[in-house]
Amino acid sequence: MNIVAVIPARSGSKSIKDKNIIPYKGKPLIYHSIKTAIKSKYINKVIVSTDSNKYKKISIKFGAEVPFLRPKKYSSDNSVDRDYILHASKFLIKNKYYPDLIILLRPSTPNRKTYIVDKGINFFIKNLKKYDSMRSVSEFSQPVQKLFMIRNKQLKGFFNKSLRGEYHAYPRQKFQKTYLPNGYLDILKPKFFLNKNKLYGKMCPFLTEETLDIDHKEDLKRSF
Repeated sequence: MNIVAVIPARSGSKSIKDKNIIPYKGKPLIYHSIKTAIKSKYINKVIVSTDSNKYKKISIKFGAEVPFLRPKKYSSDNSVDRDYILHASKFLIKNKYYPDLIILLRPSTPNRKTYIVDKGINFFIKNLKKYDSMRSVSEFSQPVQKLFMIRNKQLKGFFNKSLRGEYHAYPRQKFQKTYLPNGYLDILKPKFFLNKNKLYGKMCPFLTEETLDIDHKEDLKRSF
């Protein structure tokens, strides 16, 4: 199978300037995702999708391919995953490379273990006919029904419009377990999303341990 890792690395991060290349454990943040992809026994092409020549040079230095610069219209704060995934996939197909699977590895999740990435890819391949995509998730410690928002300086239950009473005070055992996408890896099928107006479709769950997702400068001090 042609299995391609796509590592998205736009240059306009607002939370941390140049977040995708900021030093983490002595290397640019993007290095860790490139390293994981290169070490995988299933991934046979590693592409960084970036709008920056600076990021391109750094990515190539660490072994990734950067065969194009991502258009600015797919690199804004409001751009969604589907924009750059479609752009990368169409570029590859136009250049006579036909990916069977896209492995999405976001740079903000630097502490992946390669064997878990490979375990996830193998798991999805075994279930290929059942699903359109796969997302890694971690179990929430509390059900989502416990969530609040602050409105008019008061705590309001997040699901007040759909649930009755003080449901947020019920014991957690009353609710189903809930799961949070954690960025460890997503797997996408070009044969699906190139023909649909959606990216994920029927999703296969892949449970992993919770892992660091870098959004703020304080996160750079963490190592789990």
